[in-house]
Amino acid sequence: MKALLIDDERLARNELRRLLAAHADIQIIGEAVDVEDAREKVAALKPDLLFLDVQMPGADGFALLEQLEAPIPLVIFTTAYDEFAVKAFEFNALDYLLKPVDPNRLVAALEKLRGHEIRPGEATTGRDRLGLDDKVFVREGDHCWFVPVKNIRLLESEGNYTRVHFDDHKPQLFRSLIAMEERLDTKHFFRANRKQVINLAWVDGIEPWFSGGLLVKLKGGLKVELSRRQAQEFREKMSL
Repeated sequence: MKALLIDDERLARNELRRLLAAHADIQIIGEAVDVEDAREKVAALKPDLLFLDVQMPGADGFALLEQLEAPIPLVIFTTAYDEFAVKAFEFNALDYLLKPVDPNRLVAALEKLRGHEIRPGEATTGRDRLGLDDKVFVREGDHCWFVPVKNIRLLESEGNYTRVHFDDHKPQLFRSLIAMEERLDTKHFFRANRKQVINLAWVDGIEPWFSGGLLVKLKGGLKVELSRRQAQEFREKMSL
């Protein structure tokens, strides 16, 4: 797996490089010192994984993730401060490591990473993705549903969990939005923003929104904001 180290502190990058040398499946393909540098290197090098510091000169690591074009690499945050942990998991981070990085915590983070990877022979192809006529088993606590995919109108990220909206229900599932999105057909489901995926068949209305974005109204009353970047992609996808 190709990794990019993003940290304004050279000593921190060197220490992480030293720790990762013990993990042969992690290939460090570059380093970046701030958000602008990182954005350029993500575009050029196309890493699978970011080791991302939170606080850097100019803009923080969260700002970088908001600027990246999909697909966004997997992320393990590294920071000296623990107050950003909740926000980090809102961005679907695989893990959050405090500096100086403990080798055992790094091992645990990489185990999560390996568990997240699609194993050989299990890669998701267009045929493997769920079609609208397929059904999925959904469970929350003692409640179970067998839900037609076409009935799922919205999926919302809540940290490492995803809330799935269908019929009159919205259970929270212990799976990340990224993992669930991998099973959905992009012909029918669209990433509206970093926290929400919509079923295009449920779009009931569209209106202009702030800063060149769009406000999408779904059947049933839910409203979803599209950023300017996602609004442009939405227009291209839905135009003749």
